[in-house]
Amino acid sequence: MENEINLLSLFIHAGFFVKLVMLSLLAMSIYSWAIILQRYRLIKNAQQQLIQFEHKFWSGIDLNALYKEISQRTTPVNGLERLFCSGVKEYMRLNSLSKNAPDAVVDGIYRTMNVSLNRELSQMETHLPTLATIGSISPYVGLFGTVWGIMNAFIALSAEQSATLNMVAPGIAEALIATAMGLFAAIPAVAAYNRFTVSVGKLEGSYVNFIDELTGILHRQTYNPKGNK
Repeated sequence: MENEINLLSLFIHAGFFVKLVMLSLLAMSIYSWAIILQRYRLIKNAQQQLIQFEHKFWSGIDLNALYKEISQRTTPVNGLERLFCSGVKEYMRLNSLSKNAPDAVVDGIYRTMNVSLNRELSQMETHLPTLATIGSISPYVGLFGTVWGIMNAFIALSAEQSATLNMVAPGIAEALIATAMGLFAAIPAVAAYNRFTVSVGKLEGSYVNFIDELTGILHRQTYNPKGNK
């Protein structure tokens, strides 16, 4: 049908500035999808590894044996394992110094694990502000391209002796494509940002709970070295 929308044709016949806006929005959309896929895999792996490690940790395995197993592993450790290793390593270091009081040992362990926690959260939140930025500015960039295109269409129309709908409609349609592309780039970015923010918040809560639990275990072991979990 002659009246069907041909996006390629509308892009080709659009003005230079509108084309530039469209290409910018297309680049932002591609970049946001690359971030979405990469962040999805990272956070999904962190969630799965959290469940696996907590199952092993609460299975009754000795902390020293678990620490040695993770330390000798050639594959990279996951987020919760890094928190565990940093806490146990600091516990061994501080506990070997007889001058350290038990409470000082526990404080040192807690601070060390919190530093590791901040590193893990920083890694998971990487590029999330970029998604938020793309989601917030894309509609405005598209709207700007639309306004510019419509303005040029009416300027060109003013030079004609007689104006008809057939003369103004193509220019307006070309300009409106910019708004559509802005929404196309913004909606997935905003949805992914909100989803990832919630997921990272849940992981942070689980990590904080684990830090408190491990600190309590190591606190009891500081006072009772022969005790266990």
